[in-house]
This record gives sequence, C-alpha cells and structure tokens, in this order.
Amino acid sequence: MKYETRIAVGNREISLSAPTYFIADIASNHDGDLQRAKDLIWQVKEAGAEAAKFQHFKASRLVSDRGFRALTVSAKHQDEWGKSVYEVYEKNEYRREWDEALAEECRKAGIHFMTSPYDIDAIDSVEAMVPAYKIGSGDITTPEIVRYIAEKNKPVFLACGASSMEDVVRAVDVILKSNSRLALMQCNTNYTGSVENFRHINLRALKTFAVLWPAMILGLSDHTPGHATVLGAIALGARCIEKHFTDDNSRSGPDHPFSMNPKTWQEMVGRARELEAALGDGFKRVQDNETETVVVQRRALYLARDMEAEERLKDDDLVSLRPAPIEAVFPYEREEVLGQVLDRSKRKGEALLRNDLKFG
Repeated sequence: MKYETRIAVGNREISLSAPTYFIADIASNHDGDLQRAKDLIWQVKEAGAEAAKFQHFKASRLVSDRGFRALTVSAKHQDEWGKSVYEVYEKNEYRREWDEALAEECRKAGIHFMTSPYDIDAIDSVEAMVPAYKIGSGDITTPEIVRYIAEKNKPVFLACGASSMEDVVRAVDVILKSNSRLALMQCNTNYTGSVENFRHINLRALKTFAVLWPAMILGLSDHTPGHATVLGAIALGARCIEKHFTDDNSRSGPDHPFSMNPKTWQEMVGRARELEAALGDGFKRVQDNETETVVVQRRALYLARDMEAEERLKDDDLVSLRPAPIEAVFPYEREEVLGQVLDRSKRKGEALLRNDLKFG
C-alpha cells in the first residue's frame, strides 16, 4: 500500500528533509480549567511546540470501573493516584464544549490544535478544527477507532507503545487502506518517569520500521526524563516528537509528574535544532568553516636543504610539515615528485609547490 513520504499539517511540512515537528501533549494537565488550558497553549508555543494536543475521552466510554477494580495487576503510576482508575479518568475529562475556544486560542498563538480522540463522537466533534489526528497507543488494537480516524483523510500520527510488530503492521494496514498520510511513532507506555525506562524505549525499532516502510514519516511519543531519547530518535530518522507538557511538575494530577515543563521543553527543542544542523546531508566534503583548517592543520612537503634549479629531488630532500598552502605538494604525493627536476632555486624551509617542478 502507498504512503506519503512528505505530509503537511496545515502549512507545515513533515519529512526527512524538514525540521522535527514537536507536539506538546497537554493531556489532562489543564486540570479541568479552561483558562488554564488556554494559558498552557501559549506556554507550549513559547517553549517551541508546533501543536498543542489534548485528549478527548469520557470515562464512561473508555474505562470500566468494575473491570479495573477486578484487576489483580495494575500499572505502577496508577498505584499512586489514591483514587480508582475510573474516578481519576472522570475527574480529568476534557470538556468538549471547550473545543471552539481552544482551537481559536491555538489559532491566535500560531500553533496547531490537535487531539487524541477516544470515541466516535469525539472524532466527529473536532473534525472541522484539527489539521491532523493522533491515535494513542491504547487504541492500536481497536480497528474501528483506527479506521474511522483514517477515513477522515487527514494526517494521522499513530503511537505504537505496548505493541507487538504484528499489532503495528495490522494498524498501519488499516490506515493505509484509506489514508496515505501516516506518521508512525515509536513509544513506550510506562508513565513512571523512571530512568530505568531507558532500557525499554527501543529506539532501534525506528530502524526496523524504516526497513519495512522505506521513507515513511517516523516519530517518537515519549515519557522519559531529559532529552536522550528525543535526540536519539531524531538521529535515527524521527521527524515528529510528542511529549507531555505542564507548567509545574509538582501539581496534583496523573500527567504532571512525568511531563516536560517550559524550561526542559525549550532545552529539548534547542538541542534538537542543534542536532538537526549537525546531521548534515551525508555527503563528505571539506566544509565551509574548514577552509582555513585545511591549510593550517595539514602537512605539505618542505625542502630540507637549499636547492638550485635543475637539481633532482631525493627522498631526504623533503620533510612533511604544516601548514599546507593551496598549491603545495602533499605528503601522499611524495612518490610522484621524487626524481623530478626543480624549475627554480628554493631555500630550506620553503614549501614545495607544483609549479616549482618540471614534470617529465
């Protein structure tokens, strides 16, 4: 199935040759306050994000209270919530009547309004407001959601945390049947923020994706502290990055502890832009900022004694020294000039230039 190697979110191109696209997942960090959600939009803009993303869900359509209470295992980050999973989801629901206000706030800020919608009504409610959709890792095995989003024919960011390769292929196939604009995002869905999680990020999955789907847009949806995973992903070809965002990691709420804050987000984007500049185009050449270094650090062949015109060069007449003037003879050309005749007199310590010799 065909897929685009360049996709546009609004007027922003995402491709291997374009700068990395940063999505700030505000998620539930709005804490149920519309004005706070608006303020966070401006903060993510200032920190360097290009999209402010929310999560459209209703607890009653996403989680089973009875099902979670019956579980004998739980996620570590949920153990610290102090309330039932259902209660926390219900408390942190996004208010859907906010859509137009927040979409307008994003427009004013000059960034994209985006969401991960977790039910059909949510998908339909934002259709006219979002330039792209994000599918969260938890829905990668829910083909009805994946298919419905894909059929909206807008760019799709697909996260694949806690997924097997079979799960990823299945979801990619579902999307590509109706939509060629896909960005596939490696993800690890452990939200504890522990440094131990670095052992499980598996950035090399991006290399596997690139083999299966050459030149497909790749990305990373990440929850680790610091910038290592983001920089590593970009070096491996990722061109879209999603991280959670809060203004204060000490606030109470399920997403605040592991989110990036304005300072760390800005640092992340800054380091990413440095890395992008450093990656270059892969063609090995003397760079523009090395033109002086070529002269002052390389060696050239110099005369070890005074020599007169018509003398032939012998091995012990030459030494390799810095600098290397542009027209100088280089040490790797030594065998080529041995036995050649000088066309002019030269003094000890002078560089041997090509026009000093009579070749023949």
